[in-house]
Amino acid sequence: MADDVLLVNRLEDIAIITLNRPEKLNAQNRALQIKFDQAITELEHDDKVKVIIITGSGDKAFSAGADIYEMVEFSDQDQEKYSSFMADWTWHLATCKKPTIAAINGLAYGGGALLASLVDIRLGCERTSFRFLASSVGRANSTWSLPLIIGWPMAKELLFTARTVEADEALKIGLLNKLFVSSELMNGAIEMGRVIAANNPEAVQGIKNIMISDIGMSWREMLLNERQTVIETLKVPPAQESFKDFLERKTQ
Repeated sequence: MADDVLLVNRLEDIAIITLNRPEKLNAQNRALQIKFDQAITELEHDDKVKVIIITGSGDKAFSAGADIYEMVEFSDQDQEKYSSFMADWTWHLATCKKPTIAAINGLAYGGGALLASLVDIRLGCERTSFRFLASSVGRANSTWSLPLIIGWPMAKELLFTARTVEADEALKIGLLNKLFVSSELMNGAIEMGRVIAANNPEAVQGIKNIMISDIGMSWREMLLNERQTVIETLKVPPAQESFKDFLERKTQ
């Protein structure tokens, strides 16, 4: 329905989640966040879905962050519950077992920038911009996610200053993986999704899990973690099956 705050569509083995409050620059109220979390859970358990794309409705914003008008009405008890929910919600998205792509079609400010920092791959266009605004309002977020993407020195700069990062700079510092013209952004996201979906899903999801588990480990522990995951978790096919296409090409 058009009045739903969150839309979920499927395109073959790709699911597209759209934040759908364009009149509010896709600000995230509790209803949207709860539906988002439920959608992630459902898509994680849907074996037909190989990749999840997240975007915003309209042509101005990916997400302007939390719905401030709703937040200021919270009681102290509501605020405490909301903070706990947000911790669980952001962790759930960051560790979603399916690969995630953000098609950042406009501004990503505050909680929108945090949301963008939690996905695996970020794609943007000329309308894309970021602001990690927490320090400007006496708060803190993205301290655990942003440094893993762009490194400590640049993450500190963006978190301390809360300044705007336009699309070209975001691409340069690694905050964006690729930059498209706005008319091709979703096509680019879908094409990347199809490339990922064409690979072995257990391997893709296993690689993501390995990389998340690696955080904080020594280099040697990372190697052992990879080996253990391959042996115990991944359903590694026999070499004859894995390299079937290669061998067939060689015999032609």
